[in-house]
Amino acid sequence: MPGVVQESPFKTIQVKELHPTFGAEVSGVNFQDLSEEQFKEILAAMAKYGFCVFRNTGLDDPAHVEFSTRFGELDNIRRYLGGGRLPRYSLFELFDAGNIDGETDTILSPDSARAHSNRGNGLFHADSSFNPRRASFSLLRACELPPPGNGGNTDFADSRTAFDELPLNLKEELLARDYVGAHSMAHSRKLGSPEFFADVDPGAGPMQRHRVVQKHEPSGRMNLYVGAHMHHIEDADGKEIPGSWDLVQRLNEFATQKKYTTTVEWHNVSDMIIWDNRCVLHRAGGGAFEGKYRRDLRRTTVHDDSPTAWGFNPKDTVWTGFNAQAKAKHAGAVGV
Repeated sequence: MPGVVQESPFKTIQVKELHPTFGAEVSGVNFQDLSEEQFKEILAAMAKYGFCVFRNTGLDDPAHVEFSTRFGELDNIRRYLGGGRLPRYSLFELFDAGNIDGETDTILSPDSARAHSNRGNGLFHADSSFNPRRASFSLLRACELPPPGNGGNTDFADSRTAFDELPLNLKEELLARDYVGAHSMAHSRKLGSPEFFADVDPGAGPMQRHRVVQKHEPSGRMNLYVGAHMHHIEDADGKEIPGSWDLVQRLNEFATQKKYTTTVEWHNVSDMIIWDNRCVLHRAGGGAFEGKYRRDLRRTTVHDDSPTAWGFNPKDTVWTGFNAQAKAKHAGAVGV
């Protein structure tokens, strides 16, 4: 009723909604001494909103990793480190989501192999959908930011509400036929920089398979599990369906319509955004900072432990990175 103030379901945190259907900025969290009660409220906010923004967390690298372990088992970058390449950080659980050259500590050239690879991150995607075991939460923290007004925001798309609002005939088709998406990192890299990766064939290597539509366990809502890593769509028998690429594009375009998206600006060093890859898509925003200002963001990624975590992939599958063509093109420049 008008004028009636609804009681907040949260007792230890304050929540400011960022979009009519998803996303919230959360305050009142004591990251230095986080109680179990408060952590459960963070999980509840994540289930409801899909992504949450936390300002001025005060977390450094070790505390970032330690906090992330409360969400589950963490992924790490060891499999990316070939040819004696060393990580930028001492903690292997931290993925490099910035624009810093790890060897020279300078800003990446926009023409570098890794910069071309990173352009794939500028397309809406779900982290690790190309892995045999997909990711649940990603926790991204700002360590160094470009001056305000130079871009570098992070965008999100509400793939649960997108599923809810699919045309009825398409929704019924997806549910009845139980389609499976085949995902490849090489594919998203080629989409992001088609000329640089022109000679790369994503189909030359193995892909990982996850249902296109599946239940988001924490909220009980259905979700479109799509994004830029999805190369094609298969039927329940593992055969690519007719018109596969057209449907991939249609689903991605539908889920990332303006009404389903919002942008988060980074304000301060130690700001953190946590999102659930099982119910939102995200992308790295570009801007004038590219090739000009440092943007150092570091991410931890949590392995999914839901019933659909492994999709249609054997649990003994070992993901070794790009297929041979893409790996050669990268020459060790994978942005981790």
